[in-house]
Amino acid sequence: MIKNIFKNTGPGTLVAAAFIGPGTVTLCTLAGVNFGFNLLWAMLLSIIATLVLQEMAARLGIISRKGLSEVIREEIKTPFLRKGITVLILSAVVVGNASYEAGNISGGVLGLESVLGKYSFSLGTISVNLMSLFIGLIAFILLYHGSYKFLEKALISLVLFMSISFVATAVITKPNFLEVLNGVFIPKLPEKSILTIIGLVGTTVVPYNLFLHAALVKERWQKKEDLKFARKDTIISIIIGGLVSMAIIISAEAIQTKDIANAADLAKGLAPLFGGFAKYLMALGLFAAGITSAITAPLAAAYVAKGCLGWSGSLKSKKFRCVWIAILFLGVLFSSIGIKPIEIIKFAQVANGMLLPIIAGILLWIVNKKSVLGNYVNSNIQNIFGILIVCVTVFLGVKGILEVLNMV
Repeated sequence: MIKNIFKNTGPGTLVAAAFIGPGTVTLCTLAGVNFGFNLLWAMLLSIIATLVLQEMAARLGIISRKGLSEVIREEIKTPFLRKGITVLILSAVVVGNASYEAGNISGGVLGLESVLGKYSFSLGTISVNLMSLFIGLIAFILLYHGSYKFLEKALISLVLFMSISFVATAVITKPNFLEVLNGVFIPKLPEKSILTIIGLVGTTVVPYNLFLHAALVKERWQKKEDLKFARKDTIISIIIGGLVSMAIIISAEAIQTKDIANAADLAKGLAPLFGGFAKYLMALGLFAAGITSAITAPLAAAYVAKGCLGWSGSLKSKKFRCVWIAILFLGVLFSSIGIKPIEIIKFAQVANGMLLPIIAGILLWIVNKKSVLGNYVNSNIQNIFGILIVCVTVFLGVKGILEVLNMV
């Protein structure tokens, strides 16, 4: 039975692995600590938006047999506009993922250090964190193997492990079920919560996941008839990912102190109330979140570069490997020399929230082109949801900029 359940599971799980990274864990922790259950509705909104957009990306990949960046490069006919959007995508995804990768690795380090302590060595005046090198090495080995099926199995295992860790922690806190439902289905906007809401949306509806998903479904499925499997995979994986994010918010609400900066602090805060068991669950979950995102971020960047620049070849091609190695190296470098993880993660997540409307708008335009998808273009209902999502993300992005500039 279990074998049948996971027979057609794959790319969706990798998408979930990408968005349940240290950024998600950190922001969900801060949301729970600072606002209790009041922002659970933002996670529900994020899950719905992710389902709609990732289904579009998966459909594009299976039907067109191309990645999102490849289709953009081919469908935009005006040279100036095509180059401008290509530079924007490369900057947002490839360059952006380099800084985002440091947050992924640093988040995994937080999980390890909360259990094992800190290990470092000095190079002159610079202190190098050994845990960052360890996580980078694991990510390098998994990526260098170059097999999609191998990566898929490894990430599915890590996501399952991570999910069990976080959900078990939430159960331990024994939340009030009616208050949780109230937080999920009745939207509230507490004072000074707008940037947290933007972060929750940005950390779940990750722009680079749209490129990653469209590229990965081509590796997993070959026929148009397989679209039903891709949709099932997407729905199950993203709902599980959303429930995990909600579980972290629920866990964080149980903490009495407000002196929380990251999920490692959440683990320590839970220990006096529920014993060391909760601490280990949270720490191991954060470690798994760091590893999964440390793998998917470089992988997504490499797929985007491959599509935008028109490269051919597989996961084992030299150009493809050069991109993800560069992203991984920069992530390990910035993480290991002591840049504060919380600042890296918060910056990356808010930036994703700002960039999302642009990427979502381009995807919505493409999946309405019959020249690309034929009879598989968006339905009217899908377009309504897509337009609403773009409008909401534009609104949140503008509000966030004004908030940063102290104009609201």
